[in-house]
Amino acid sequence: MSDSFFSWKNDTLQLRVYVQPKASRDEIVGRHGDYLKVRITAPPIEGKANAHLLKYLARVFGVGRDQIEITAGSKGRHKQPRIQDPSHLPNEISQAS
Repeated sequence: MSDSFFSWKNDTLQLRVYVQPKASRDEIVGRHGDYLKVRITAPPIEGKANAHLLKYLARVFGVGRDQIEITAGSKGRHKQPRIQDPSHLPNEISQAS
């Protein structure tokens, strides 16, 4: 992956995300080094944060839950979700493209 927090492989978007759990609201904060910082309200307990992150990202990118998965980092704050054929790109990605 490049020095950016995202890359494309055909119609699949690979992200590098830094997750802040137990936030007051779900939001994409912006760049955090070579990662995209995302705050989520779920606690990092028993996979709740991962499930909540995937649900939130699916909504933000306009895809079904079955079109998104975490390919690396499921146990830490640095994660690599992969999104197949996103129909919407948040400003943080569309402006960096």
